Amino acid sequence: MVEVTEQLINRLVADIRPVRRLRPPLQRAALWLVGVAVLAAAAIGLFADLGVFVTRAHDPKLELELAATLLAGVTAVVAASYLSLPDRSPAWAALPLPFLALWLASSGYACWRHWLVIGPDSWAFGDSATCFRFILGVSLPLGASLFLMLRRARPLAPLRVAAVGGLGVAAIAAFLLQFFHPFDVTFMDLGVHLAAVALVIGVASVLGRIERWRTALPRITT
Repeated sequence: MVEVTEQLINRLVADIRPVRRLRPPLQRAALWLVGVAVLAAAAIGLFADLGVFVTRAHDPKLELELAATLLAGVTAVVAASYLSLPDRSPAWAALPLPFLALWLASSGYACWRHWLVIGPDSWAFGDSATCFRFILGVSLPLGASLFLMLRRARPLAPLRVAAVGGLGVAAIAAFLLQFFHPFDVTFMDLGVHLAAVALVIGVASVLGRIERWRTALPRITT
């Protein structure tokens, strides 16, 4: 019996390969965010009308909205990086919530101000479909790259990680949208933006659930 056990151990040890240790979660998140910032800066420089954006950015309420949106995205990505490790507290999921609340509040106030000036036209669909496609189109590659990065940590709660990460990429996409958005956000725009963000989080959550099932399957069948 001892000999059989030793043979089994020797077979298992023979196939062992060194595992490269992951970078600290904050460092991994920072590297991903820097890569996104470089690509975003190139896209903005090539395709955005910066003159229109600079004119709009003089509005303090837009500055607040931009800061809140960006911080919601950045903190969500950082939180997802920490949540991907099994020894970190689930409380990291609450990190982006204050900035998410500020984003929603500042956007809602901007929509209300716009409604006072424009009136019922604030509910017109207009170019909202383009905004919807932009957020989804930007979130897809960002989400895929973030998913691959976080997946290497083999999180024990991939659903939570995916949902928070989905919020991160959707918020960053909504922030980038403002560089290509030549007018103030209306109530209809805000509704469409939130629908796109919710869809991104929903898709990310489904992928997280699939990942949880996939990683649990070997434990069930053995």
